[in-house]
Amino acid sequence: MSFHAINPPGPGIPGLSQAAAIDGGRLLLLSGHVPFRADGSVAGPDFEAQLEQVFSNLEATLKAAGSDFAQVAKLTYYVTDLQPDLLPTLRAVRDRFIDPKHPPASTLIGVAALFRPDVRVEIEAVATA
Repeated sequence: MSFHAINPPGPGIPGLSQAAAIDGGRLLLLSGHVPFRADGSVAGPDFEAQLEQVFSNLEATLKAAGSDFAQVAKLTYYVTDLQPDLLPTLRAVRDRFIDPKHPPASTLIGVAALFRPDVRVEIEAVATA
């Protein structure tokens, strides 16, 4: 059970795969994860601290399902107050968890708000186990 990146010829977006094919295994659909610490408080308020917590939370869910970030085929990011200068931070944190040479397919969506005003980022994932 694994996934492999699919990138058609021509220009693409550096740092992500355009699609990911899942070969065998059990499909995992991870709900949107938010920057809650174990005590229920929100990490941050800065964007990097919230991203780090969200990726740590995703990692815990993947582990509980018998998987890890190597099996993540797709990430969808929802970010409030999205500005282009946040991209380097997003990629730097993401790259501490994934293999940047084989990144999952990704979608980044700027949103007006999330479910709480102090939450700046939510990430959902598709993986195999």
